[in-house]
Amino acid sequence: MILAAGLGTRMRPLTDHTPKPLLRAGGKALIDYHIEKLAAAGICNIVVNCSWLADQLEEYLGDGSRYGVRIFVSREEEPLETGGGIVQALPLLCEDGGDDPFLVVNGDIWTDFDFASLRDIHPVAGHLVMIKNPPHNPQGDFALGENNVLAEKAGANEGTYTFSGISVWRPSVFSGFVCGKRALKPIMDAAIANKALSGQLYEGHWWDIGTPERLAALDAFLAL
Repeated sequence: MILAAGLGTRMRPLTDHTPKPLLRAGGKALIDYHIEKLAAAGICNIVVNCSWLADQLEEYLGDGSRYGVRIFVSREEEPLETGGGIVQALPLLCEDGGDDPFLVVNGDIWTDFDFASLRDIHPVAGHLVMIKNPPHNPQGDFALGENNVLAEKAGANEGTYTFSGISVWRPSVFSGFVCGKRALKPIMDAAIANKALSGQLYEGHWWDIGTPERLAALDAFLAL
C-alpha cells in the first residue's frame, strides 16, 4: 500500500493544484519511484489511497498496466489519519480474509531501500524500517532493542531512531477498528506494549519530502 491521501499542506503552493504524489523530482513524479521499486521487488498488486485532487492521481495511475502492476485505489472523501486509511483499504489488502502481512510505504518519502528485502519478514504484528534521526526529528521515535524488538524511548537501553515510513503489518492488527480518523501511533504503541513490533535499521539514502526546500534538494541529488 502506498499512502498518498495527504493534503500536502506544508508543500503549498506546489500542491494547490497538484497532488503531492505527482510532484516531480529527478524528472519523475514522486509516486513513480515507489511503484517502480515495488514492481522490481515482485509486488504486483498495489493499493493507493487518495483524497486531495484524487481525480488527477487516479487518471495518472490508471490501472497500473504501464508499470507492469495492478493498481487499486482506496478513495477517501476526506484524508483519514494513517491508521484509518489502512482500515478502509483492508478489503483490498486482504481479499481472501487471511492474515498474510502487507507492505505500507509513505508516499511522501524517497528512498533507495530494497523492498524485496522485506518479502521474508513475517512479523508478530508489525515490522518498521528505521533510520538514523534526521535534522527535523532529532529526538527519534522508538528505540531498537534486543532481538530487534522496538521499545518506547523512555527507559530504553539502546539508541532511538526515526520511523522511515516503510512498514509491514498483519491485517489482524487492524481488525475490529472502525474506519475513521484513526492515527497509526496508538496502534504502534499497543504492539510495542505486547512486544509484537520489530524493526531494522536502514542506513542508505532516504528523504522526507516535507517542504518545497526538501523537494528541491532531492531534485538536485537525483540530478547528480
